[in-house]
Amino acid sequence: MLCLSVAPAQVIRAPQALETAGSAIARLGHRPLIVGGDRSLVAVQSRLKPVLEAQKLKFTQASYGRDCSKASLAALKQAVAAHKADLIIGVGGGKALDAAKLLAYQCELPIVTIPTSAATCAAWTALSNVYSEDGAFLYDVSLPNCPNLLILDYDLVQTAPRHTLVAGIGDAIAKWYEASVSSGHSEQTLIIAAVQQARVLRDILFQKSATALQAPGSEVWREVVDATVLLAGVIGGLGGAQCRTVAAHAVHNGLTHLPIHSSIHGEKVSYGILVQLRLEEMVQGNQLAATARQQLLKFYTEIGLPQTLADLGLENITITQLKQAAEIALNPKSDIHRLPFKVVTEQLMAAMVSTTAPANSNILNPITTNLVNEEVAQ
Repeated sequence: MLCLSVAPAQVIRAPQALETAGSAIARLGHRPLIVGGDRSLVAVQSRLKPVLEAQKLKFTQASYGRDCSKASLAALKQAVAAHKADLIIGVGGGKALDAAKLLAYQCELPIVTIPTSAATCAAWTALSNVYSEDGAFLYDVSLPNCPNLLILDYDLVQTAPRHTLVAGIGDAIAKWYEASVSSGHSEQTLIIAAVQQARVLRDILFQKSATALQAPGSEVWREVVDATVLLAGVIGGLGGAQCRTVAAHAVHNGLTHLPIHSSIHGEKVSYGILVQLRLEEMVQGNQLAATARQQLLKFYTEIGLPQTLADLGLENITITQLKQAAEIALNPKSDIHRLPFKVVTEQLMAAMVSTTAPANSNILNPITTNLVNEEVAQ
């Protein structure tokens, strides 16, 4: 039996949406625990507190720490018990919302998500990613339901740094490149719908992202925020796991195991798209992938997405670290195996250091070629 969690039960979206959402929150519980990062909790407090007080809700808050990890979840469970919470309100970016959603699931409580940036679609999805205390991706947890209520307050999202929306664009646009490879030949109705929605999402972002980034708060900006936070979530809901992640997210997961964390989720994923397309070029000789990569490089330049390891702050990693990231990306349970061809460590390493190579080029930078060849020979 295939069970799908397609969408939140209710979505409220508007400028100042928080001020209109009090009764919707109160229908879900009377003793909410607000879960977020330290900065997000401070940022939202002055607006959320009066809303909850007007509904006579007894609330308290707890920081999830730095990552959605086993240790942070254990501490949050203690906060739930101490407050006798009957509702979780998640506030913040992807990791905060993942922690809040997973906490709500483990405690069998309803969940409200309030994104403070447009960096991911975590506010929408029935999925939580779990990390180590050092920020390394460990595994994801499929949840039985999407959030009970999603509050997308454009005024709140607009306070986030510009690069968070840029990263969200990178994370969202990956849906097309991953879903089309893993599921483009499916004959299942909902998967066909998900893949086509991913194509629509890509086109919206190509057409509107540059303009939106120049005009925060404008109508076109709100449309791009809707694309990254909402529509990206729809695709994973309709298509399921196989439409969510392939090589781009696998590369992200591998990179999180390196000791340098100067880039955020969507930035690593957007770089991972280039790696995936490079693999399709090098392993399959895929001409369409070569063209798509060149198109993306121009788009990335226009809006400021990373194109190389150096752009992610990883210009000084060693060949051993590069191999470590590649091997983790290729672990037996990795989503990279949804590619229609087999990839070995050396091929992935080569792709990771040649994301900006000319189309259809199998000639790498001489230094990186020597490094990869040395490692292969050992």
